[in-house]
Amino acid sequence: MISAAILAGGYSSRFGGIIKPNIVVGGEKIISRIICTIKDFFSEIIIVTNNPEEFSDFESYKLVKDIYLKSGPLGGIHAGMKTSSGEAVFVFAGDMPFLNRKIIEDLINGYTSLDHEIIVPKVGSLIEPLHAIYKVSLILKLEKFLSKGTNRSVRDFVAARDAFYCEFPADEVSRLAFTNINNQADIDRIQPFPGNNLD
Repeated sequence: MISAAILAGGYSSRFGGIIKPNIVVGGEKIISRIICTIKDFFSEIIIVTNNPEEFSDFESYKLVKDIYLKSGPLGGIHAGMKTSSGEAVFVFAGDMPFLNRKIIEDLINGYTSLDHEIIVPKVGSLIEPLHAIYKVSLILKLEKFLSKGTNRSVRDFVAARDAFYCEFPADEVSRLAFTNINNQADIDRIQPFPGNNLD
């Protein structure tokens, strides 16, 4: 019913041109850590990347490119929707190495028990739209939003939709689960590295 879409993005100038999901954290590529954590939840995993050659080790999964180029994460969400064989897509940013299985499960349960277009985690006043579930039926609305060409904000798109905000406590578990890696300092701050499949 729900597919997973990992937004593998482009090259990161902060890491010398390395694609962020291929950054090694704790001895393992971020994308490998993500797949290890989510593979038991989803029968279909889509990797959205405009550099599929960088993910030759993951050809057993669907590798797809953006249709709306230079549209940031929204373009990736669209590509995931377009490719999904499910009724919804659980979108994961490709730079989150410490995903939490319990949080993922809670969001999936929220989707199945509620009737909303988007299920988004919220910690305090912060939302995480790149760790959220989107109904595929939103695709025409998203294409209309992208076609305007003036606004690529994921948060603005979510705010205009029927979104449910699933609240999580502002504790260490949530902080770690939604940590994304933007530069070497982010890696240095997380020592020792937690294991995969965090509960």
